[in-house]
Amino acid sequence: MSAGSGKIYFASDFHLGIPDHANSLIREKRIIRWLETIEHDAQEIFLVGDLFDVWFEYKRAAPKGFVRLLGKIASLTDRGIPVHVFSGNHDTWMFGYLVQECGVKLYHAPIEREWNGKKFLIGHGDGLGPGDHGYKFIKSVFRNSFAQWLYARFHPNFGLGLAEYFSRKGYDKKETERAYTGDDKEFLVRYCNDVIRTKHYDYFVFGHRHLPLQKPIGDHSTYINLGDWIKYNTYAVFDGTTCELKKFED
Repeated sequence: MSAGSGKIYFASDFHLGIPDHANSLIREKRIIRWLETIEHDAQEIFLVGDLFDVWFEYKRAAPKGFVRLLGKIASLTDRGIPVHVFSGNHDTWMFGYLVQECGVKLYHAPIEREWNGKKFLIGHGDGLGPGDHGYKFIKSVFRNSFAQWLYARFHPNFGLGLAEYFSRKGYDKKETERAYTGDDKEFLVRYCNDVIRTKHYDYFVFGHRHLPLQKPIGDHSTYINLGDWIKYNTYAVFDGTTCELKKFED
């Protein structure tokens, strides 16, 4: 697939909703300003998971808030700019609401794409690589349709409140785990190195780690972690030739 005359943009880990409404709103408005700066040359936009710190779609209810971002996404898709949204570990319970109301394309697992002969593997990044068996088990439960049905029996006030409680505990832990401690400790680096033994990708683009990274993988591949918008305001852009990590300067 050709990248045409436009650019391909990637961002992740907005975590809207934390640490409180006021700070989340500041971040949401910053994200919209970024989207407004790129919409003139964006061919496609990939939002690669954890847009929201908590998200659960009940059959007739969705979490309150975030109307500015949702409206902006809808305006982009109305203009014909494809917006691809990945569920992350915090907003894993996305179903059809953003597809129906905002016109996005929704993914729950990594996908392959190719532009101008460059092959990409794109995903949120949670549950990939070796180890972390506890989380992988929890993720399998969260993905289970019967478990989702059971959780939906909770009243939204309780269900979303419970999710917010555990999410905030996880956020405090994440803040202490940002430091880069070497390739052997980075599960996504190890995952990329495992993948290229059997299949080539020019770029691996993931989120989840909350740490902006751009590292060579083998001799001909690059791993990009998109960082987050809580601290770094980073994103990646593919201009048809190369994909690079950049920082939004407001």
